[in-house]
Amino acid sequence: MANTTIAAIDVGTTKVCTIVAEVTPHQELRIMGVGVGPSSGLARGMVDNIQTAIEAIASSVERAERASGTRILSAHVGIAGPHVSSMNSRGIVAIGDPRHPINEGDIHRALESARIVNVPTNREVIHVVPRFYVVDGQDHVIDPSGMFGSRLDVETHVVTSSTSATHNLIQCVEGAGVRVESLILEPLASGEAVLSNEEMQQGVVIVDIGGGTTDVAVFLDGAVVHTAVLPIGGIHMTRDLVVALKVPQPSAEQAKTRFGHVIPSMVADDEEVEVEAFGSDGTKQISRRLLAQVLQARTEELFEMVLTEIRRGADPEMLSAGIVLSGGASGLPAADLLAEEVMRLPARVGRPRHLSGLSDLLHDPAYATSVGLLRWALKEQEIMFRSAPAPVPALGGLFKKVAHLMRVILPQ
Repeated sequence: MANTTIAAIDVGTTKVCTIVAEVTPHQELRIMGVGVGPSSGLARGMVDNIQTAIEAIASSVERAERASGTRILSAHVGIAGPHVSSMNSRGIVAIGDPRHPINEGDIHRALESARIVNVPTNREVIHVVPRFYVVDGQDHVIDPSGMFGSRLDVETHVVTSSTSATHNLIQCVEGAGVRVESLILEPLASGEAVLSNEEMQQGVVIVDIGGGTTDVAVFLDGAVVHTAVLPIGGIHMTRDLVVALKVPQPSAEQAKTRFGHVIPSMVADDEEVEVEAFGSDGTKQISRRLLAQVLQARTEELFEMVLTEIRRGADPEMLSAGIVLSGGASGLPAADLLAEEVMRLPARVGRPRHLSGLSDLLHDPAYATSVGLLRWALKEQEIMFRSAPAPVPALGGLFKKVAHLMRVILPQ
């Protein structure tokens, strides 16, 4: 069996990451190329400028194409933002002939039944993820295929998003000449990249701290029970530093990256660092402990919001594996220690694992979502159903078709 190639695009608030990978016959990923570029036209995970977002995505895609030597015609795309919400839903179907075993058609009908939820007209379903099945009262069946019964129930996790925000994202990606194969909720993707099966079985929370948002997914008994996207991330930490230190945003971002810490008591009281600043001097000396105090305040607030979300989905006492942090801001020193202190649960920083090929860059918490999109795409035929996008105006549809066609026929 020949290897197949898949691509994923993580359109974040601060960066756009495109990955091309080869899927081996053993369902392993071999990274062929990565393209990372600055993001533009997005705020809090949502598009606010179509044209600049298209340019940022196109630039990232072009870099990945050059690195991999392949043309990217379609990709799986991550979606996040405060407009995303979730609920748990049960689907119930009768088995036509109990003398015959349950087949894939019966499972599909059960999932479609769970998909029928009361959703406002301005929202659409993007995921129906099965948690477990019930066959004639037998609870927590993992896979009912081949079993006998007269009734099949399925407990699912249903994710919905704003129709307009979803179609804006699709328009940006397809405007860059790449067809959207599927939309994947980013916290689910992050979990695929950094969580182990044992952690998901015993209860764990993935907390992906991105630039504009923090994605949360709670797993229990091997299945997702709650997801949420919080409108706070690394950019807000940087803005706090701008206000507290009176420095430009690029300088604040650099100070956070190079000297940041989230537990002030672990920083020497007399340690000072030099940063670029406003004013006539152009630079200033600041206390590293002050820097840590500012970052601690915002990070503690974030973890308290995460704890509130966890309680909406599960009892924290049931989450034996605790918290796994990912995303760019999780790289701040002692972030896992502060998470343990605030949420009273074990915590670690998660990095994508089991990658081969050109993957050196990707062994970093900041790329958990990007890698997870590829992993989720491998199994999406089994557990994901995507709503068809709403019709676009004729001119917009023509523009997308032309952009896609040009990518097909033009030489690299």
